[in-house]
Amino acid sequence: MKSQKFGFLVRPILPVPLFALSVLLTGAVPRKPAQTHVALQPFAQQVRQVESALGYLGQPLAEQDQEAINRAIGEVDEAAAIGHLEQILDKYTLAIVDINPESRVKVQPGTAKPELVEAGARIFLVKVLNHAGVTAKLEAQSPNALPVLLQSDGSPEPPRKVAPDDVRDRWMDLELYDKNPMSSRLSGLPLEYRILTIYSRDSGQRSAEISFNVGQGTQDIGFRNDITVVFTALPAHALRLQVQDEHRAAAMAAFTIRDRLGRLYPNPAKRLAPDLFFQPQVYRANGETVRVPAGSYTVTASMGPEYQPQTKQVEVTAAGASEVSFAMQRWIDPPKYHWYSGDHHVHAAGCSHYQNPTEGVQPGDMVRQIQGEKLNVGAVLTWGPCYYYQKQFFSGKDHPLSKPDGLMHYDLEVSGFPSSHAGHLVLLGLTNQDYPYCARLEEWPTWDLPILRWAKSQGAMTGFAHSGWGLESKSRELPNYEVPGFDGIGANEYIVDVTHPDAVDFISTMDTPYPWELNIWYHTLNVGFRTRISGETDFPCITDARVGQGRIYAKVDGPFSYSGWLEAIHAGRSYVSDGRSHLIDFAVNDLEVGTKASEVKLAQKGTVRARVKVAAFLSPVPLDSDNIPSDRGKQYWKAAVAGTSGPGYIHDRPIDQNPYWHIERARIGNTRQVPVELVMNGKPIARKEILADGTIQDVSFEAPVEFSSWLAVRILGSSHTNPIFVLVDGKPPTTTPARSTPNSSPSARSERARPQIEAYPLPPRPHQPLYIKLTDSLGYAPPVVDGRESPRAGDRLQLVRRYLSQFTLNLPIAVVFLKAESPRQQAIASPKF
Repeated sequence: MKSQKFGFLVRPILPVPLFALSVLLTGAVPRKPAQTHVALQPFAQQVRQVESALGYLGQPLAEQDQEAINRAIGEVDEAAAIGHLEQILDKYTLAIVDINPESRVKVQPGTAKPELVEAGARIFLVKVLNHAGVTAKLEAQSPNALPVLLQSDGSPEPPRKVAPDDVRDRWMDLELYDKNPMSSRLSGLPLEYRILTIYSRDSGQRSAEISFNVGQGTQDIGFRNDITVVFTALPAHALRLQVQDEHRAAAMAAFTIRDRLGRLYPNPAKRLAPDLFFQPQVYRANGETVRVPAGSYTVTASMGPEYQPQTKQVEVTAAGASEVSFAMQRWIDPPKYHWYSGDHHVHAAGCSHYQNPTEGVQPGDMVRQIQGEKLNVGAVLTWGPCYYYQKQFFSGKDHPLSKPDGLMHYDLEVSGFPSSHAGHLVLLGLTNQDYPYCARLEEWPTWDLPILRWAKSQGAMTGFAHSGWGLESKSRELPNYEVPGFDGIGANEYIVDVTHPDAVDFISTMDTPYPWELNIWYHTLNVGFRTRISGETDFPCITDARVGQGRIYAKVDGPFSYSGWLEAIHAGRSYVSDGRSHLIDFAVNDLEVGTKASEVKLAQKGTVRARVKVAAFLSPVPLDSDNIPSDRGKQYWKAAVAGTSGPGYIHDRPIDQNPYWHIERARIGNTRQVPVELVMNGKPIARKEILADGTIQDVSFEAPVEFSSWLAVRILGSSHTNPIFVLVDGKPPTTTPARSTPNSSPSARSERARPQIEAYPLPPRPHQPLYIKLTDSLGYAPPVVDGRESPRAGDRLQLVRRYLSQFTLNLPIAVVFLKAESPRQQAIASPKF
């Protein structure tokens, strides 16, 4: 039976002869089966298919039985030949399925010995007596093969539908093998044999109820269509995994273990934490084990994108201990330069996680993911799914399972809350995760700004998650002037909130298509706001392959800590990356990004020198399935688990197809070169190509600066620095220089440097409407809006109003009014921080 939960099959097969698995009934002498009326030629061909499939699956028929089949097929007497073939195959038969002329099914036990193996599978035959000549698909089912988990449906308080005792009883998985050379449907012959694979999670004696049918309503009335079998599962063997880092210290790593047919261990269909069913890999610390049957295995160890993965072969036998060792090596070491990696968007519940038998997974399970991918920081965000259970792990401090170079810290994503339509928020460094006066999620504010202010009152870092969703544009030009729909779960309200002083620290990147993320960020930089970018994964939602697919690298000069790392992100002393390219120590005129407010001051226009240490690593040949993140809509993870290739080379994929950021997207043709670009006000003004061989290379640019601007360095689609602001004559950055007009005198510009925007009323709604009052310092603005000269050359308000008008036209998405019907609700709307 295919797993109803997973839709894919991973069956570890013990490569031993089938004759070792089957015996005749105790004390019984084989009797010649009753003659079944079937033509020899088609039946013999079906027997050959069974014989070939068993050989492919690693459990061939005994050699003497293969010889007996050859002799039987060569007999002149067809009836005798068929009888001999039945006699041979019946020894391997676990169940006999009888389909009567009315297509009703009944089942009897066969004569095969019911012996299994822990953590692996054994193969049996099913004999089908098809009196109705049906050609439907034969199905095998068992309550003992039901899923051991219930995947999250997003509920903050999911009901218990899979209990621990259910998990105990669901110890097996079974499948009727229907791939080549077998067919997916019955042949219609009066007699044929099918292949049944049974996997056992456990060792020892286990009982199972197994039933068969050929469609709804085919169970035979008055007869049983199931049998109860007591199996004995032989114990598996421990494969010890040894792993050390580049300092020869014991480490945590990701291990992908496959047999010669590519099947995964442990079996994903029965995995529970710490092993996650939706990942090919499992995480083990040095010296820990995985139980596998005897056989040959390919083991791949990895420790995130900063390390080179290694693959080794190992033979596991019943005699003696089995072990495989890895000494992992870095190709890049950012911490050596005080740059520390982090993923601030990781979940322990929701999306691909299960909500039963437990409500998500535990901190001990998540820390394996974080440390196994060699992240220096992993922020596990409690959010809507399983919220009331998971919030117990929040403390406002690093979790006790943290290590000095691998911190795990629980924080909050405002998602699955009433304000979610306005954009999901990432709140980092909270001391209190409960919004004032709110005991339940549904009582929280219905828009983002009050939540941002509440978080900032605690000294927390605030930003928008998976920013590109809802900000889609058809153009790949950056920046472009397509007005997005603001209708997803990304940075919808950002364009409003950014105008409020100190409300938004960052906008997240790396987990949505990069043109959609960078476009709005470039625009807000171009009108004078200084929001930084950060990197995230949104595990296991946008991708469930592994944490750290999207990263933020922040430079911490003093002792490494979570607060120091956050402060570096706040200051913009950081770059985002997929971990396969690095932009270290970006500086302009020797001022490093994130220091001294990232401001280089020029008395007048002139030329500046930008420098950066660049390293990138590309495989010599383009990749098609190297650690490809999943796309939950298209279920790429199923292909990864099954060992099949992904959908084409990464650098050839559409921009809206995962992985959204990957060094392969920057590859120049089929070379190993990638472009490093100097960006001014969102436009590349200089470019150099480097060899992505893993070496650190010094790259510098000379750039003329005519007017105040911002500069950054990028490897588009793989990494991007935060900006350095070059101020000419004390003026804030602009996209074009101010022109001499009657209203553009220095004194006039000074008067407009901090305009007060009046209340921007929204269309009337029932109850008390909420008005957004923008009182931020908007500073000096460019004279060009949407590629045309603005009537008010020195005022950037027009661009902000253009975006705000888009919000008022999309009220269900962009703005929701609070029904302030009571003093308590008014307090929630405007808390005193």
